[in-house]
Amino acid sequence: MLEFSNVSKSFWTGKQRKVILDQVSFRVELGNSLGILAPNGTGKTTLINMMAGLEKPDEGEIRRGCRISFPLGFMGGVVNRHTGTENARYIARLYGLDPDYVEAFCRWLCGIEEYFDMPVGTYSQGMRARFCFALMLALDFDMYLIDEGMPSTTDVEFNRRAGSILRERLKETTVVIVSHQAGTLEKFCRSAAVLRDGQFHMFETLEEAKRLYDYQAQG
Repeated sequence: MLEFSNVSKSFWTGKQRKVILDQVSFRVELGNSLGILAPNGTGKTTLINMMAGLEKPDEGEIRRGCRISFPLGFMGGVVNRHTGTENARYIARLYGLDPDYVEAFCRWLCGIEEYFDMPVGTYSQGMRARFCFALMLALDFDMYLIDEGMPSTTDVEFNRRAGSILRERLKETTVVIVSHQAGTLEKFCRSAAVLRDGQFHMFETLEEAKRLYDYQAQG
């Protein structure tokens, strides 16, 4: 499980203090995927990073009782001067997995041919997104963190393959998706929440969360 207990987080923007979370408590149980609706600019990425342990709360406690992925799209563990092969094998060892398997899986899913043996710093944005997503799917997590849904790449075949693998994986694992669009959450999430102005409202269904989200958007 993943649990936030009286967590607060804010930033100084240079003009005012922006509150991301204000004494927020909630729990995500394994097997109960959560969709979080949040307007742009409310701190979606900060929230996901806190779940992954990449950012610390100002106050409160975050407990992680399972293996939680890095956020989809996060490239912090990837070294630009190293090749796709070197990065895949290094990160596999970091997580105690078979480097041969992780390299072969990423090489197959990415489909970037000879670029896999070139430095990641030479990759286009689309190639980097494909490599990072392949790396996340190659690793073994109980809970996957996704910021704004599936990666958007121009490669239709990659999107099809990666989407199919993720859907299969989510039958056995749990996902937390943060998005400003309810449609992004419909395919994967059982319960839902709304994040706005530092407040976090949990609901049993996405439909209930969507009603509050749409109401607030009109206000």
